[in-house]
Amino acid sequence: MLSIKNLVVSLKNEDKKILDGLSLEVGNGEVHAIMGPNGTGKSTLSKAIMGHFLFEVNDGEIVFNGVKINDLSVDERAKLGIFLAMQDPTVVDGVTNSEFLKSAYEEQTGKHIDYFKFINDVNKSLDDLKFSRDMIHRHVNAGFSGGEKKKNEVLQIKMLKPKLIILDEIDSGLDVDSLKTVAENINEYKKENPDTSILIITHYPRILEMIKPDYVHIMKDGKIVKTGDMSLAIETEQVGYNE
Repeated sequence: MLSIKNLVVSLKNEDKKILDGLSLEVGNGEVHAIMGPNGTGKSTLSKAIMGHFLFEVNDGEIVFNGVKINDLSVDERAKLGIFLAMQDPTVVDGVTNSEFLKSAYEEQTGKHIDYFKFINDVNKSLDDLKFSRDMIHRHVNAGFSGGEKKKNEVLQIKMLKPKLIILDEIDSGLDVDSLKTVAENINEYKKENPDTSILIITHYPRILEMIKPDYVHIMKDGKIVKTGDMSLAIETEQVGYNE
């Protein structure tokens, strides 16, 4: 599903490389986790895949389902089925969650939404996430706690049904109950959509004990230096990244 080869990425108008020859292959239905010390480029990788305007791909390629996406805009990548659950989701004042989800769905599918089905699906998803149904009428992430923002990202996943889900430290700032709810909803979505691939960026194996990865990668200095299974995540937590 996702093929990244020799990717070199820097901040626009700066010479310093953040990603330096990174390669990664993610197959259909696979769950991959990326761990690594702060500043090694984990979040930069997620933003480069999504096409964030602050980052520039200097070399290499990103291919999604056979389509090279290096030069595609963020919305074009989203329409292909890529979703980034952000580490610090943006507040959109003046736009309700209902308006946002409705517009995003229609843009992605090119179809007018069935309003009654939409309301039923939203209400079920809100109940699954243990969210008040009133939040759908609130402005996107405005006044939301950190945990509510992360749950709102999962709500968008459940409604927009992406093919590749990138979770950028979705576990940060979550209490135990919220983390369990988020993980359960991601797992349920994966069960209902088995070909969906997931890329989890995290510092801690706790979320990986809930959303089981097929592969764990360790990043250092802008590239992947080691790959293994869940045991690699546990070993890394015990001995650190310098071993």
